[in-house]
Amino acid sequence: MPEENNQKSHTPANKPTRSQAGRAKRHAEEHELLLAPWRTESEPFTKTDPWRMWRIASEFVEAYDALAELGPSVAIFGSARTPRSEESYQQAREVGRLMGEAGFAVITGGGPGIMEAASRGAKDAGALSVGLNITLPFEQQENPHLDIALEFRYFFARKHIFVKYAEAFVIFPGGFGTMDELFEAVTLIQTEKIRNFPVVLFGKAYWQGLMDWMRETMLTEGKISEGDLDLMLLSDSPEETRDFAVRARNDLWRSEQEERARQAMRLTFARHANHNNH
Repeated sequence: MPEENNQKSHTPANKPTRSQAGRAKRHAEEHELLLAPWRTESEPFTKTDPWRMWRIASEFVEAYDALAELGPSVAIFGSARTPRSEESYQQAREVGRLMGEAGFAVITGGGPGIMEAASRGAKDAGALSVGLNITLPFEQQENPHLDIALEFRYFFARKHIFVKYAEAFVIFPGGFGTMDELFEAVTLIQTEKIRNFPVVLFGKAYWQGLMDWMRETMLTEGKISEGDLDLMLLSDSPEETRDFAVRARNDLWRSEQEERARQAMRLTFARHANHNNH
């Protein structure tokens, strides 16, 4: 039996590691801060909202300082639960490699699964690999393929850094966290709070059902416009995904997207005018 397995066999299955215990403790403390409506006189200052504000600010300052000289970058998202034997893991690694060879740094959530695969791909290409890890009571462990590793307590601070530094988002199959990153980016682009950049949904078989539902339900009921669906691209090709990012860096993407948005707006106005005339 390998030495690693021998070491593991001496640890009770239900006993948390020191790292897991520390994460659980921090998570419990944060949970208490979020729920507490007021503090008692006996509580230390470090348990209060003013102190928490400075802790939040420190996450932004640390990230800005660490990434101040970061060049063109692409953010790659996906499930932490993806095993290395799965095809999407290999595809994410290939996308990371191609992005690195095209001159991009690769930013991930810094954890296992798809994040690890993209980080490995960046290292395969000799490109910079950045990990924005999040403190969780489970699942998220830093992968070993990072040149710059930052750790966040707060999701909103972490999401801000992704959006600030990435020139494209590549979204591999994932769960709630991946969906959160996807719709955060699309909402900010739709409302023109950030610049328009490619949001690529990698894996047509996984994402097509979501796209169909948005078209057949959200669009049909008037909750979104036709142009909103153009904010997301479906792809099964690592090369095509890289090309989307390269075109965005060269500003070809924005002009094409803006023209499509103008055409969609003209069609919308025409439909309303025809409806009113009848």
